[in-house]
Amino acid sequence: MPMMVSQGRPVVSATANILLLGGTTEASALARALAGRDLAATLSYAGRTGQPRAQPVPTRIGGFGGISGLVAYLRAEGITHLIDATHPFAAQMRAHAAAAAKETGVAHILLTRPAWTAGKGDRWEHVPDIDAAIASLAGPPRRIMLAVGRMHAERFAAQGQHHYLLRFVDPPEVPPALPHHTLVVDRGPFTVDGDTRLMREHAIDMLLCKNAGGSGAAAKLAAARRLSLPVRMIDRPVQPDVAVAHDVAQVLAWLDHAEERGV
Repeated sequence: MPMMVSQGRPVVSATANILLLGGTTEASALARALAGRDLAATLSYAGRTGQPRAQPVPTRIGGFGGISGLVAYLRAEGITHLIDATHPFAAQMRAHAAAAAKETGVAHILLTRPAWTAGKGDRWEHVPDIDAAIASLAGPPRRIMLAVGRMHAERFAAQGQHHYLLRFVDPPEVPPALPHHTLVVDRGPFTVDGDTRLMREHAIDMLLCKNAGGSGAAAKLAAARRLSLPVRMIDRPVQPDVAVAHDVAQVLAWLDHAEERGV
């Protein structure tokens, strides 16, 4: 694959064909950067967001049908680079992407936010997964801000004594099957003052969330710190052993260097 040079540095050639697995703010930022370079790229959504934001590159919505389906897609579309910018908790998709890239020989990198870490004044308790988070809520009723995503919210009906504050990007077609809950429909990024006000208005006494990382959803953690609320933090699943980038610039550098190596 020929290498092009611009302003003294290598850039990915016009023959590159990139598949970007998205659904995150990082994926949208990378899509804009790829479009700015006039690179062929397709942004793929799993389909869990009802109204995804408009993108400057072609998009597709829906799954691939497991590893074999993704392998078939990579080959059929002539994909040269696979960039996985899915949510840090999309463990199955990330595993499938790693396996499919290995089978096809497609260059592959994971764009993921650094995990959050507790700081001074934080009252965090870590749990390894959703099951452990649910089990940890045994006890008297509390008012909990539950930030685990729409897919997992209803599982907390197993601890139905609590009142849950939910915040979804899109209105659900059917109300969540939680005995006691309040639903707020809103799209981030959120502010510390806004989340502090939200927690006070709903008399929240605990925050339960996934360690998603990034800045867009971090306001709730700062608000919990400000209010001295305990946080039940669900740790990230194990990530595949692949190249990792934490921002768009690192991915662009990887694309350039992959081109230099002839990947």
